[in-house]
Amino acid sequence: MRVPLSNPDKVLFPADGITKADLADYYERVADVMLPHVRDRPMNLWRWNRGIAHDVVVQQSLPKGAPEWVARCEVSRRKGGDITHGMINDAETLRWLAQQNCVTPHVWNARCDRRERPDRLVFDLDPSGDDFDEIRRAALALRDRLRDVGLVPFAKLSGSRGIHVVAPLKRTRNADEVRAASQILADRVAAEHADTLTTEWRKEKREGRILVDVARNTYGQTLVAPYAVRALAGAPVSAPVTWDEVADASLTPHAFTLRTMAARMAAVGDPWAEIGAHAATLPRDLVKA
Repeated sequence: MRVPLSNPDKVLFPADGITKADLADYYERVADVMLPHVRDRPMNLWRWNRGIAHDVVVQQSLPKGAPEWVARCEVSRRKGGDITHGMINDAETLRWLAQQNCVTPHVWNARCDRRERPDRLVFDLDPSGDDFDEIRRAALALRDRLRDVGLVPFAKLSGSRGIHVVAPLKRTRNADEVRAASQILADRVAAEHADTLTTEWRKEKREGRILVDVARNTYGQTLVAPYAVRALAGAPVSAPVTWDEVADASLTPHAFTLRTMAARMAAVGDPWAEIGAHAATLPRDLVKA
């Protein structure tokens, strides 16, 4: 089975001439390394049906007419009713997403079978300006703080302007506990680096500092999937990176793209290949604080 593409020559990235077929080919090429990071996780589709120069359609529920073989996860809404999320469990689903003009799939930090028990602790370093060196230093400071409490942090470029820092967890705590623990850690690292970091949500109170954003840890929230393409000129990728790369001043926020990712994979493989083996338990003082 191979998902057919309607209008494969549709240009999704007008400044770069990148088509729907190019997007589908990219996701097929990275499927082997991407799938372990997204499998069994409810997803949202971010679709640019007329290309990235136009508005995005964010779709939580699986589109009507989705093939029966696309994996599904039924999730109860807190306000009542259910929603059917799709899950990216095989390479053909990635190709089908490209057919849906889904440039950037987003996934939960929990898996469907125990969706109330996250297996990822997520920090989104959101810049107020364009100084990526500050973002790199913030990620390194957060890395050190997480290591201090016994967690094993991993990093990936957001594909936009920031860095995501992720620590794998054993599924022993519920989403509310993980969210609260993430806030404690964010507050600590922001206090230690008060001149450059903040947890203030309101931009006018940030005073140019980097937001240590923990909102992705809230139940039902999503994060850009590892290896997902972002809807920006050049088609940058939300690529996992090593800590040595984060420490290197030559790293840029759009270092890896749809067109360069194959060469990167051939050179370094997947920096997150062993992430699951490092799952740790949240320290008790973070949960009981």
